[in-house]
Amino acid sequence: MKELLYYQDAMLRDFDATIARTGTEEDGRQYVVLSNTAFYPTGGGQPHDTGTLNNIPVVDVEKINDEIRHYIEYEASTLTGEVHGKLNWQRRFDHMQQHAGQHILTAAFVELFDAQTVSFHLGSEQVTIDIVADILTDEQLVAAEVRANEIILENRPIETKWITEYELVDYNLRKEVAVTGDIRLVIIPDYDYNGCGGTHPRSTGQVSAIKILGTEKMKGNVRVSFVCGQRVLAELAMRKAVLADVARQLSVPEVDAANALTKILATQKTTEKALVAAKEELLRFEAKALASNTNLIITASFSQRTVQELQKLARFIVAERSDATALLVSQNEDKLQFVAARGAHVETSMKDIAAHVLPLINGKGGGSEQMVQGGGECIIATEQLLTAMQEALC
Repeated sequence: MKELLYYQDAMLRDFDATIARTGTEEDGRQYVVLSNTAFYPTGGGQPHDTGTLNNIPVVDVEKINDEIRHYIEYEASTLTGEVHGKLNWQRRFDHMQQHAGQHILTAAFVELFDAQTVSFHLGSEQVTIDIVADILTDEQLVAAEVRANEIILENRPIETKWITEYELVDYNLRKEVAVTGDIRLVIIPDYDYNGCGGTHPRSTGQVSAIKILGTEKMKGNVRVSFVCGQRVLAELAMRKAVLADVARQLSVPEVDAANALTKILATQKTTEKALVAAKEELLRFEAKALASNTNLIITASFSQRTVQELQKLARFIVAERSDATALLVSQNEDKLQFVAARGAHVETSMKDIAAHVLPLINGKGGGSEQMVQGGGECIIATEQLLTAMQEALC
């Protein structure tokens, strides 16, 4: 492990090695094992490197037992002798920034609040750490972020050291290590001592910056999402673009966008309430017009009416006419929907209507003795459906 190139020099971008062996996984993936490698395999929360071997893309790297397998989209057996490896440096350095940033931020929470990190995930867009705490206040998050960025600005060295398990007592580790034998420490002097097998830059300054993006509860802990380095700039650019677009649409300066949006949303809620009330009044007016019919069975067909609207309309009708039955149908695109309701002085069960007409439209529905609703395929006309509903009352 100590001799691996990515541990010898994490800043190494390309290298030469010889093919130790090639193979094929059960799933058909081709892989190459090298005499040594600068490609970091997935592990310890850090994703694998990508790059090329003799210009052949390396798409995955995994440590299987005691060997590191480089998976390629190519016939692996054709690679022999010496090969030249080249890392996707942008990906590798991003991972190094995020991983070192995680060490720095985690140590800040420990130093300030004695809040330990229990898990770490380096995603393609954000990094998360799960911290043992019931809650982290905004003030605590700000304090931890400020402290982490102080450590970055001080440009402290990030050192690595191999020790044995017997030497662990000589170091004030942030958390216990689970491995035995040779143990690799990642050290930020006078700040953080931690067992870690990942890759990191040479100094905290190379992390550039840390920005906390948010928190959420996760299995009794608090998950903190953040970004480091180049991702901070990418996040800033994205948020700047969104804010500029919102401000442009609101015709206000960016600094006033939040207040302007709050006012618009408040106005929208008021408008929506007024619209609901207006629709309710219109339905009542419509129901009275339909109820003025002297027939004991009141029917009506519509287009693009929701079941909820049909239900309200039916309730208003039978409230006006306790001796009547309301049968309402609406065609909505390729669907037929219906509602049947009875007045207080009508004894016929509305369930009989649903049972009669649902098979005619391959439909589903439900309800009570007083009101039913249902819907199905538009395979008969609305007037045919109304006629069938009336037949069920006879």
